[in-house]
Amino acid sequence: MTKTTLRQNGSPIEVFRVFLRLGLTSFGGPAAHMGYFREEFVVRRRWLDEDSFTGLIGLCQFLPGPASSQVGFSIGLMRAGFWGALAAWTGFTLPSAIALVLFAYGAAALSGPIGTGLIHGLKLVAVAIVAQAVWGMARSLCPDRERASIALIATLIVLFSTSSAAQTGAIAFGALAGLWLCRAAPVNAAGHMGIPVSRRAGIAALTAFFLILIGVPLLGRVVQPQGLALFDAFYRSGALVFGGGHVVLPLLREAFVTPGWIDDGAFLAGYGAAQAVPGPLFTFAAYLGAVVSPEPHRLAGAAMGLIGIFLPGMLILTGVLPFWETLRKRAAAQAAMRGVNAAVVGLLGAALYNPVWTTSVKTGGDFGIALTGFVLLTVWRVPPLVAVIAGALGGIALSHIRF
Repeated sequence: MTKTTLRQNGSPIEVFRVFLRLGLTSFGGPAAHMGYFREEFVVRRRWLDEDSFTGLIGLCQFLPGPASSQVGFSIGLMRAGFWGALAAWTGFTLPSAIALVLFAYGAAALSGPIGTGLIHGLKLVAVAIVAQAVWGMARSLCPDRERASIALIATLIVLFSTSSAAQTGAIAFGALAGLWLCRAAPVNAAGHMGIPVSRRAGIAALTAFFLILIGVPLLGRVVQPQGLALFDAFYRSGALVFGGGHVVLPLLREAFVTPGWIDDGAFLAGYGAAQAVPGPLFTFAAYLGAVVSPEPHRLAGAAMGLIGIFLPGMLILTGVLPFWETLRKRAAAQAAMRGVNAAVVGLLGAALYNPVWTTSVKTGGDFGIALTGFVLLTVWRVPPLVAVIAGALGGIALSHIRF
């Protein structure tokens, strides 16, 4: 598939509009985002098939950076080329980034029973969203006992490990198990992902990834501008984290609290606000960039934070995608990907329990709201926004009962 064909299939404006709506409504973190993406792009719009979608998830779990944003970036890339990828990232990222910058200026604080209940209700919506994703993906990607067993073991690997590398290990286990157990299935020639990235462009992106990672700190030792040090802190955090948004927090704390650029209280306040907004948790960088004490800060710092923390993940993804498309067409690669797809189901199953369930469902009322959202999504098949509103109202109602 060529770039021209992709442009005929969709436009950057169309991609931006869809991702902006998702950026305004996708509460619940990376696992929930995958549920929103699957419903929107696989089930409803059919921009890509189930195998391509879960293949993207498996690939992005291997790479450093924010997995859900990388999946969205890839979908925009396949739909409308590089401008579509930029439109997808902008639309998905902008709402939460704006909200967190406003919070940094003191204009977005929620307090009292209503605010607390609203946030809690949105967390319960995430339970329903992730449960829907696990249910739908398990039915299509774990149809036999071999793949169901791979999913189960992947879930146990993540649940019984405290290391962020457990997710990567579970994906690697799925690939090896797929090579061993999933070779009997016929080779699937369909499901072309249509990546409009040449190998030359991929190599250039990988080169840029490593040049920035190594070159910016070296340059900072020579010229030592404060802005360069801040950019390096954001870029290094985004480049070295595996496992998604929550794992980046220790790196960011080390990069910003330890040198005294922000105190612990302000850091944790921003983290709390990041939990309450839709979109990727990596937009926490916009808050940090706005409140750091050295210049640049405020809007310039927020923009630097967003670019710095997201750029490495997008560069390495762009570099790997053209080679990934060739590999996944081979019989052995397809067998491995069947195992990876099953392991992805296991990862989502583990995420459904921890942190989504364990941090949200505390009482019978919590379970009732989460179950209502799940039934609305899977049986009544309402738009996710309806489930979000229902969960938020339910959380507010519970807050009045509790308080």
